[in-house]
Amino acid sequence: MTAKFKENGLLEQIAWNADGLVPAVVQDALSKEVLMLAYMNKESLRLSLESGQTWFWSRSRNELWNKGATSGHTQRIESLSYDCDGDTLLVKVWQQGPACHTGAYSCFYRSAEPAEGEAQEAQAEADRFGPLSRLEATIAQRDAERPEGAYTTYLFNKGVEKILKKVGEESAEVIIAAMKRDAKELRGEAADLIFHLMVLLREQGIPFDDVLEELEFRHRKPVKKD
Repeated sequence: MTAKFKENGLLEQIAWNADGLVPAVVQDALSKEVLMLAYMNKESLRLSLESGQTWFWSRSRNELWNKGATSGHTQRIESLSYDCDGDTLLVKVWQQGPACHTGAYSCFYRSAEPAEGEAQEAQAEADRFGPLSRLEATIAQRDAERPEGAYTTYLFNKGVEKILKKVGEESAEVIIAAMKRDAKELRGEAADLIFHLMVLLREQGIPFDDVLEELEFRHRKPVKKD
């Protein structure tokens, strides 16, 4: 269901630039990946709030445009907020297909090369859960772009029944490896299970952050005393 938002004076809270525009950073509500940067004017922001779909102002064409109206790669708004200065919007969306006109999941698919030696140092200092974040982003990209020949594409194309079957299979293989006390095999099977579980979460529209929040809630939940 597409949510609609109340204007509640929001248009007057924005610090519009000299051209009557404000930059809007668009972020995937599931993977948290930044998808694109576009501009809104008062009319496109009003339309976005009223419709629950992203509308922008094209500076090159000098006209309003509804994201995905022709391509089908629509953006359903999950939340819309603005920064402390009121001069930048953050729009979290449920992205349908690629966000970039090139067919890429995100417009930010190119990056600067780190200086020699810097990459290894950065990797060494990375958060220990970094691989999970990168995996979630890759799964989101596969879901959006559906590259031919990719295993993740195959799973999404086959649908939830196939994904559930793989989750069940990998769960059984984890149990077998643990029963055998085979640490190397268990490590591999656990990785396979986590991968397929994260594919399932994407298919179900559940951010991995929600799972982490549930774990944090359980950790902080008061222990009942007898």
